[in-house]
Amino acid sequence: VQLQASGGGLVQAGGSLRLSCAASGRAFSAVAVAWFRQAPGKEREFVAGISRAGISTVYADSAKGRFTISRDPTKDTVYLQMNSLKPEDTAVYYCAAGGPYGSDQYRHYAYAGQGTLVTVSS
Repeated sequence: VQLQASGGGLVQAGGSLRLSCAASGRAFSAVAVAWFRQAPGKEREFVAGISRAGISTVYADSAKGRFTISRDPTKDTVYLQMNSLKPEDTAVYYCAAGGPYGSDQYRHYAYAGQGTLVTVSS
């Protein structure tokens, strides 16, 4: 599975962005997917995860109530809708696939793509 994250950009605090993770290769719908992020000078952290069928989702506390992860199996794409963005959400966001559903450990995922930068200005 090859993954490509996109949709990042510069947004003011309180704004919204939707990130996309497009997959190619093996059946993307057969694997759980997660979003992680890494802010400058910080470790990569789990943001949200979605099960293979898209029925179950899980979020980091920092994302609950503001971010929504979803997937469109017809497009082999997973989305991260981010609302009410804060400056502390500034980071490079990565999607990863092929790990245990909901795992917050990046190393557990078999596939990962290049990140997309999200910058939230105050």
